Amino acid sequence: METFFSFLERRTDDCSSLLCVGLDPHIPDLKAPTADSALDFCLNLVKATAPYAAAFKPNAAFFEVFGAEGWKILKQVIEAIHEESNRLGSKIPVILDAKRGDIASTEEAYAKSTFENLGVDCITLSPYLGKDSIEPFIKDREKGVFLLCKTSNPDSGDVQDLMLESGDPLYMHIAKLAQTWNEKNNIGLVVGATHIETMKRVREAAPDLWFLVPDVGTQGGDLEAVLKTGLRKDGSGMLINVSRGISRSENPRKAAVELRDRIVNIQFQMKH
Repeated sequence: METFFSFLERRTDDCSSLLCVGLDPHIPDLKAPTADSALDFCLNLVKATAPYAAAFKPNAAFFEVFGAEGWKILKQVIEAIHEESNRLGSKIPVILDAKRGDIASTEEAYAKSTFENLGVDCITLSPYLGKDSIEPFIKDREKGVFLLCKTSNPDSGDVQDLMLESGDPLYMHIAKLAQTWNEKNNIGLVVGATHIETMKRVREAAPDLWFLVPDVGTQGGDLEAVLKTGLRKDGSGMLINVSRGISRSENPRKAAVELRDRIVNIQFQMKH
């Protein structure tokens, strides 16, 4: 039976890419501070980069800032990605970057909103309320989650690096839990690109899981170091998320092609 990550792997094979294109319509980047302008911004990015994107990751916050109209245009962006998938003959996963985390009954409502109403395939979640808080999202093996494990923000260590009685920092405990919870092949981890040694430890703790890796490029992460550290033994298992490095370039299509090709070249060098 299809699982979220078998579906993702098919897409990465189809497009020869591990590039995840972030859709973050920052108001300063828009022609006007309106929902319509945000929609145009995202639709242009989707059209320019779809052939090279292993996935798209719209960030809910940049849509919610426009209120009810923002939720409406988010759904339109997701529908546009589905249309591009049909045109290309290869379904492109949509990962909603929302970082939800609440008690199970509330998460049931979030899961319905995410998967049924918006029609996305995957979501980012905070795991700090325990397994029952993510179960509503992983009941269907065709829907996936990426759990926050080790993030790149400067103060992430305030919580994520706390040492446990086991001798592991908290982020390592999260990685080990995720590895054991992944019974349906639909759980991955968010691991920031700016902590290379940490990424190495997380990969050792979770050798089978997919990583969603933000903060490559403009935010300081080194692409080659990230790939050499975080790829699984099969040479896959990572989505490299890039947002501003593509959207703020003069030619987003060219930027996506160049990033996709750099990733492929590094993978090739690692194999030889």
